[in-house]
Amino acid sequence: MEIRRNEIIPLGYGKYFRSDKIVGLEPIGDERGPARRTYVYVEGRPEPVVASRAEGTILRDLVLSRQEVEVSVAFDLLDRVLHELERVGPILRRSIREETGLDIDDLVVRIRRVLAREEEDEEYDQGSLFST
Repeated sequence: MEIRRNEIIPLGYGKYFRSDKIVGLEPIGDERGPARRTYVYVEGRPEPVVASRAEGTILRDLVLSRQEVEVSVAFDLLDRVLHELERVGPILRRSIREETGLDIDDLVVRIRRVLAREEEDEEYDQGSLFST
């Protein structure tokens, strides 16, 4: 495995570091959550940086092509959208669905399905994302 040099790697929530300065990744066990997934050890920093992205996702960014990184960033955005949608309460969800036709419950299910497939590294038919 070869680390891509001089590339900026997103750690989530506006944190970025150079790929060749990241020296270690450690999954967070206790207190793990949407904004706390991985400790990232960066050269020259005494304490690890807390990343909202999973260690496997960060590792892929360290070694993948630019196009593959862009796909990974898109999945991270989808994960963030899911996190925010899950915070919308049931009364507001119903109101939004009645007012606009936007079904947040359906979006949450579909996003979870896409993210689960991405984590399993499975190929999937994108047409299924748009079926009702």
